[in-house]
Amino acid sequence: MTPAESRALSAPHPDAAGPDETVSHHTRTASRTRAVGAPGGSAAPAARVGAGVRTAEPKTEPRTEPEPRTEPERRTEPERRTETENETARGTATASTAVAAAPAEAPPAAPAESPTAPPAEATPAGVPVEAAPGGVPLEATPGAVPVEAAPAGVPAEGDGDDAEGDGAPRPRRWARWIRWRQHLAVGALFLLAALWVTSRIWLDPAGRVASLYTGDPAQVQFFLAHSVRVVLHGEYPFYTEQFNYPDGVNLMANTAVLALGIPMVPVTLLFGPAVSFVVLVTLGLAGTAMAWYLVLRRHVVRTPLAAAAGGWFCGFSPAMLSHASWHPNIISQFLLPFIVWRVLVLTRSRRPVRDGALLALLVTAQAFINEEILLFTALACGIFLLAVVAQEPVRWRAAWRPLAVGLAACALLAGALLAYPLYVQFAGPMAYHGLSDAVQDYGNDIAAFFAPGSATLGGNQRANVNLAPNYSEENAFFGWSLSLLAVGVVVWLRREMVVRALAATGGFFALLSLGERISWWDRELITGPWELLVHLPLLDAVVPTRFGLITTVIIGLLLALAVERAWELRPADRRTVRTLTAAGLAFALLPIAPMPLRMVSRPPVPEFITADRWRAYVGPDQTLVPIPVPSMGNTHGMRWAAATNLDFKIPGGYFLAPRNGNTGDPGRFGGRPSGVGQLLEEVATTGRTPKLDDRQRRRFTDELRHWHAAILVLPVRQQHVEPLRRTVEELVGPGRQELDVWVWDVRTLTDRSV
Repeated sequence: MTPAESRALSAPHPDAAGPDETVSHHTRTASRTRAVGAPGGSAAPAARVGAGVRTAEPKTEPRTEPEPRTEPERRTEPERRTETENETARGTATASTAVAAAPAEAPPAAPAESPTAPPAEATPAGVPVEAAPGGVPLEATPGAVPVEAAPAGVPAEGDGDDAEGDGAPRPRRWARWIRWRQHLAVGALFLLAALWVTSRIWLDPAGRVASLYTGDPAQVQFFLAHSVRVVLHGEYPFYTEQFNYPDGVNLMANTAVLALGIPMVPVTLLFGPAVSFVVLVTLGLAGTAMAWYLVLRRHVVRTPLAAAAGGWFCGFSPAMLSHASWHPNIISQFLLPFIVWRVLVLTRSRRPVRDGALLALLVTAQAFINEEILLFTALACGIFLLAVVAQEPVRWRAAWRPLAVGLAACALLAGALLAYPLYVQFAGPMAYHGLSDAVQDYGNDIAAFFAPGSATLGGNQRANVNLAPNYSEENAFFGWSLSLLAVGVVVWLRREMVVRALAATGGFFALLSLGERISWWDRELITGPWELLVHLPLLDAVVPTRFGLITTVIIGLLLALAVERAWELRPADRRTVRTLTAAGLAFALLPIAPMPLRMVSRPPVPEFITADRWRAYVGPDQTLVPIPVPSMGNTHGMRWAAATNLDFKIPGGYFLAPRNGNTGDPGRFGGRPSGVGQLLEEVATTGRTPKLDDRQRRRFTDELRHWHAAILVLPVRQQHVEPLRRTVEELVGPGRQELDVWVWDVRTLTDRSV
C-alpha cells in the first residue's frame, strides 16, 4: 500500500464534522441520514446550528506520516499483508471510540452514500437542522440559523486562527476583511442606486417636489421640524398646536416619524427640513436593501449574489419606488428584517426572555417610524408560522414554549414602553377611530401584478392610471417577467417546506391587497375577503392596497432562495448554469429597474418668511394665515412654518383627524370644515372671483377670531394671485405688499378685547 492509500483509508468521511467544523444546511449529503423517532426522519445526531453548537469528532492519537521513499517501492506480499492489518486495527480502534461516545439508544447510521439504502427526503436547502427540546428534531425551522459560509478560498469563522486555503495559511482576520469588503461593495451599490433614484430632487431639495400629491412631502417636512422643537425646546412629542390651531393635531395618530426625525435634527438645523426629507428617502431605500442583504447573507443563503438579489428587490421594488416620492416612513423598512429574524429565533430560543426583550426594543423603534408597517410585519410572521405548522404539526410541540415565553416578554416590555404613546393615540385629544370609507376601499387591480411600475424602466404612468388608487400607492406592479419567474420558482422548489410557506404567505396578502371589490382592468368581478376584515379593530385603520408590500418582500426572499439553489447545482458545465441564472435575473428585474423620480418645481418659501418679517405681527398665541388656507391640496403654508422650525402657528393643514374635530369619530383628512377656506381654495383652483355678501364676511371674521389670526399672507407668485387678492380685500379690506407677499393685518378684527 502506498503512503497516499494509507492516508486515504484513515481520513475522516468528507461529510463528517470535525472538531473545528460546523454542520451547515448547505451540506446536502449530511442531511440524508435521519434519526430514529423523528417524523419523516431527521438528521442524526441533530445539530443546533444556529447557536453555533458543533458536532464533536472522536479524538484519535496523532499518527506520524511515513516518509516518502526515494526508490521505487518493492515490498513482498507478507509486508503488504502486515501493513494492511495495522491499518485495519487503527480503523477499528477509531470506530470503537466513536461508538462509545455516541448515545446508547441511537442505532448505527447507514452510510450516507450506501447504494442499497433508499435516500430519505433531504432537508430543505436554506434551512438548518436543529435539535428540539425533548429530543424532537426541528428541521427547516423558520428561525433556524444556518452557518454563514465564507467565500471560496476563504476560511470560515470558527475554523481556528489559521485555515488552509490553496495550501497556505490565511488568518481569520483576513477572512473577515474579505467578507466586510463584500458587504461594503454591496452597500455602495445600493447607495449609488438610491442616489440615482433621487438624483433629480437632490439638484434642488427645497425647490423640487414629486410631480403629483405635493402634500405628503410638506407634511413630512413639518414633522421633521417638530422633532427639532422636541429636542431643542422640550416640546411635547405626541401632540402639537403648531398647525390646525387651536384644535391641534394628534401626532401619534399621524405619521410623526419621531424615530427618524430626532436623529435627523442636526441635518434639519444645518440644511433645513427639505434636505432632511431627501436624505431620509435616500437612506430609506439603500438602508432597507442593505438590511435585507445582511440578514439573508448571514442567516439564509451563503451566495453573495443571492443575498444581493433579494436585498435589491426588497429595497428597490416598484412598490418602494412608488412610495419614495411621498412616504419616507413607509420605505424606511431597515428594521423589519431584524424583527422578522428575532421572531423566528424565538421558535428555538434557549433564552426566550432575553430574545423577547431584544425584539421589544426593535418593535418600539419601528412603532415610531410607521405603525402600519409594523402591523403588516406581525401579520406576515403569524401567517408564515401557521403555514409551517400546518405542513409539519410536530414542530409546534418544540416551538410553542419558547415562542410563547419570548412573545410574552416582548409584549410586557414593549407594552410598558409604548403604553402612554398608544394611550395618546387612541384616547388622547384629536384621536380618531378608523379611516374614511374611500381610503378603506383602496385596493389593487389584478392586472397591477403584471404591469411594471410607473417609476421603473418599463413603466407607463398613463397605462397604470386605473390599476392603483393613485401613483403613490402602486404596491404591486411586478411586471409579467418577474410574476412568471416567481411562479416558476415556487413550482421548481415546491418540495421545500419554507418555499411553500412563503408562497402561501405571499398569496394570502396579495389577495387581501385587492380590497373589498376584486377587479380586472378596472372591471369589478367579485367581492374580496377584505370586506370581512375591514371593520375589525386596528384593521379599520389599514390601507388594504399596502398589503402588497408583504408580497413584495416574499418575492425578494424567493429570488434569493432561487439564486442560491441554482448556484448549488453541480452540473458538468457550472459556468453555463450561472450564466443562465444571471440572465434570468436580468430578464425579471430589468423591466422594473428603478429610474429617477419625476419632479416638478415648486414655489420657494417667501422672503417675508425667511427674513423673519412676520415676527413684527404674530404673537405667541396668534396665527399666520397663508392664503389659500392650508389643506390637503394646499400645503405651501406648512412648508413656510417648517422653514422656521414651527416658530409660528397656522390654521388648517394636511393631517388625519376625527370628523368635525370630535375625538373618537372616524378619521378624515384635515380639521373642521372651513367655509371660507373652501371658498379661497376654489378661487385658487379656478381663478374666478365670487360674489360675496355680508353673511359671508361675518362668517370669515368669525373664523379669523377662532384661529386667533394676526395676519393674512398671500405670495405674489401664487397661482391666480389677483383673483385671490380681490377676494380677500372684499372680505377684510385692502392689504399692502411687503417684500414678496401681500399682507393683511387683521389684529383689530380678531382681538376680542377690541
